[in-house]
Amino acid sequence: MATPTILKKPSTFYDIFTRKPDADKINTHYCPGCGHGKLHKLIAEAIEDFGIQDRVIIINPVGCSVFLYYYFDTGHIQVAHGRAPAVATGIKRVHPHSIVISYQGDGDLAAIGGNEILHAANRGEHITVFFVNNAIYGMTGGQMAPTTLPGMKTTTTPRGRNIHNEGYPLRMAELIATLEAPVYVERVALTDAKNMAKARKAVRKAIQIQIENKGFAFVEALSACPTGWGMNPPDAEKWINEVMTKYFPLGVFKDISDKVEPVKFEKKILTPEEIKKAIGIDGETIVGVKKYQRNRIAEKYKNPKIKVAGFGGQGILLLGLVLAQAGMLEEYHVSWLPSYGPEMRGGTANCHVNISETEIASPLVSIPTVLIAMNRPSLEKFEPTVKPGGVIFYDNSLIDIEPSRKDVEIVPVPATKIADDLGSTKAANMVMIGAYIGYTGILTKESIFDALDLTVKRKELNEINRKAIEAGIKFVV
Repeated sequence: MATPTILKKPSTFYDIFTRKPDADKINTHYCPGCGHGKLHKLIAEAIEDFGIQDRVIIINPVGCSVFLYYYFDTGHIQVAHGRAPAVATGIKRVHPHSIVISYQGDGDLAAIGGNEILHAANRGEHITVFFVNNAIYGMTGGQMAPTTLPGMKTTTTPRGRNIHNEGYPLRMAELIATLEAPVYVERVALTDAKNMAKARKAVRKAIQIQIENKGFAFVEALSACPTGWGMNPPDAEKWINEVMTKYFPLGVFKDISDKVEPVKFEKKILTPEEIKKAIGIDGETIVGVKKYQRNRIAEKYKNPKIKVAGFGGQGILLLGLVLAQAGMLEEYHVSWLPSYGPEMRGGTANCHVNISETEIASPLVSIPTVLIAMNRPSLEKFEPTVKPGGVIFYDNSLIDIEPSRKDVEIVPVPATKIADDLGSTKAANMVMIGAYIGYTGILTKESIFDALDLTVKRKELNEINRKAIEAGIKFVV
């Protein structure tokens, strides 16, 4: 008797979607009848069957396609609107043995990203692109997309798309197929069983072409958006089959995969000396010449993931940048990721800093081991995110409450008052740097001072900056 086949979720998906807010209440982000879930399943199954899960890096841009990040247990990079092909190009060239998938919607790929996709295809980049065409901007309110059909009503074409006013819809599969470099271009529909079987085959072929190092593969998938279209799911699928496919016919538009020779990729591993030479570091620079004696650090303070937060104008980003620069001088792996609101001064600002003895997988610090809070809103917002056993530094000359956590170390520093006593309130950020390195020993005062010379444009300010750093060290030692 044959062993029965057990149908289960592909291992490419997370067992539990813990990244998603309210994961215990809702299964996925997608509306009933949405085609994204169907395409996710086809891609996940292909990745599992090919045994390439540990090699896959998926590029998630803006739109409903960004949600893929919550479900796939693979590498991910989220990018700006329309820039997925450009980022995919960089990732593939740096990691040629990875399998890079660009997953995009029509508003992203065909509108703001139109230039990116055409040039990536024209160069014949060795990436796989899955293009979800639902003829509308699904996430942002149902506006007209480059693929909206003539006469189709959207929030920005309430009387229907007028070709004399808005032009014709773009047929992206046909457009890309006219280029010489693409190896495989096909359009499928995520509707009935017959079309899903064809879509499954197309997904696998597009990924297989990259596995075989043959070049650029593009699969356009017609997908339902019942919410945006104002239809129920069955009617939406029927509309794709009966209406949408007339303007966007299904089929293979180009396939030269049997005629293309695989490209042999060789990844060159550079030595530290070769890297320094390649980026122009010479004997006159501090990096690579001056050797810093690292401090002996308690285990709990090693490899910090730092969140620095406060108001714009407090030098939040500079604080993080100096830490990252000093870490690089001491030959740590470092990253610095800024984040601020639309108001450059007076608005909210924070930055993410990693200082690590090993390679850094992501610059994002979601669960910091160190929080440096320069104002009350930042303390209230980020205190709950600090990892148990972490450290919270806060400016208690500006923040009139104390952290409530009992499972972290609390270090109050009157940074603004100390800076004011030194004659420059703006140096409070430097006081915090001193307090942090003095308390943990993660970086030396020498590397911090040299980092100032490399990062601060107005060199005349560094005299007061050094005094503020020393004052911060003195306060906690």
